Amino acid sequence: MITDFQFDKKWTLQPIKGETGQTYLGISGDEKVFIKRNSSPFLAALSREGIAPKLIWTKRTGNGDILTAQEWLEGSLLSPEVVGNSREVITIMKHLHQSDSLKSMLKKVGGEEQTALDFLSAYVDDLPTALRTNQYLESVFRYLENYLPEPVEPRACHGDPLHHNWLLSEEGRLYLVDWDSSMLADPASDLGTILGRYVAHHNWHHWLLVYGIEPDKDDMDRIYWYCGINFLLRIKQAYLNENFKLMNHEIALLKEIYIY
Repeated sequence: MITDFQFDKKWTLQPIKGETGQTYLGISGDEKVFIKRNSSPFLAALSREGIAPKLIWTKRTGNGDILTAQEWLEGSLLSPEVVGNSREVITIMKHLHQSDSLKSMLKKVGGEEQTALDFLSAYVDDLPTALRTNQYLESVFRYLENYLPEPVEPRACHGDPLHHNWLLSEEGRLYLVDWDSSMLADPASDLGTILGRYVAHHNWHHWLLVYGIEPDKDDMDRIYWYCGINFLLRIKQAYLNENFKLMNHEIALLKEIYIY
């Protein structure tokens, strides 16, 4: 049973339902903050840049865990439809991917560099037999294996820009949250997730123009590639979590883009 507990003489922590046991509502008198256990040290830089909600304090617990407190924002998470049509989403992704200071800071705090081959290996390593023998998924994997994109300069990437990680405050300010998957990688890894899930394929070119690039065939191929591998990784994770409804949903979305 989830219960509140006293963190110190000032703060009471109330676990947030539906999360992994790592996030809390911190209450001290009339003050509320969002608290996360062992969040990415990259958070401070993101807060300063206005991409993530304001960081208020960081404290170490007796057992060595680090708790970070951010401003508590009333608001709502974006729907899939809104993500695909939001210029603010494009602005934030462009800011993140083009910022030299964020790249430098992520590197400084130990952000790992992930290549296309690393993504591919993450899928195939310990792949359950049921997925390995699925003819459709095997066809997608073979395509990805045969058309591995050439490396590009890695940039700071979120790693999981799904719609439930976009928070719109009541004041109308949009934030990207949950940075546990942040990494140094090809920006196409983030773009493939957003475009593959939330933007119709015939609108990819226009979306990328607003993002700030005139996409050539190489750009489109890289984004298409990362779209595919990101779906495969989510399918694998859903299977391992025995969430077969989600797994089948992910496969259905993948089939809209990778047609075999």
